Amino acid sequence: MKYVALPFTGTRRLSFYLAMEEFVARHLDEPDCFFMWQVEPTVIFGRNQVLENEVNLDYCREHGIHVVRRKSGGGCVYADMDNVMLSFVTSEENVGIAFNRFVNMVLLVFRKMGIEATGSSHNDIMIGDRKVCGTACYHVSGRSIVHSTLLYDTNMEHMLHAITPGPEKLEKKGIQSVRQRITFLKDYTSLGLDEVKTLIRDILCVGERMLTAEDVAAIEQIEGQYLSEDFIKHIQ
Repeated sequence: MKYVALPFTGTRRLSFYLAMEEFVARHLDEPDCFFMWQVEPTVIFGRNQVLENEVNLDYCREHGIHVVRRKSGGGCVYADMDNVMLSFVTSEENVGIAFNRFVNMVLLVFRKMGIEATGSSHNDIMIGDRKVCGTACYHVSGRSIVHSTLLYDTNMEHMLHAITPGPEKLEKKGIQSVRQRITFLKDYTSLGLDEVKTLIRDILCVGERMLTAEDVAAIEQIEGQYLSEDFIKHIQ
């Protein structure tokens, strides 16, 4: 599997990396591709979610947290520079098989780190009964895109308030605290986040596909859709 690299350092908006997934799926002739990325504080919500019902917009505005809609389903996710986002693009069109391959790849990394983890029926990765990695998937041009948030660490204050409209929602679900159902990879390893990223790449990837400046420009064109108000608010 080839690692897809960018011809620059630094961090882009989350919408750029979602667009990069699409570009890779549409234009790279590799059967399987993988890359990792990190972003400034951002809430990513699912394709079919109603923005106002799922995201605490006042809190996000007050704390400078970006809000982006993705094209895959599932619930809200909070991401920041203390965790890492994983993107897997494959020519496998069967969703179940694509999910299974991705989950098994991450479980392999965990085993190499000496961490006991399992895949759940929702394609999440669990350490014990707590989630450390959640996944979502969708199709583009006959290919599957699986993306995931690996919780090395995070700002719990932001996570609890940015994606939770209020305590009533938690009470209805019988959840006293988001912290009771997630865990952080940092609690199970002595490796720093950059070391974890290096390990993931070394285990999963052979070779690199470096994108060009022209590729980046094409990604930025795709990104425009993610930044449009109509897409964010799901206006048909």
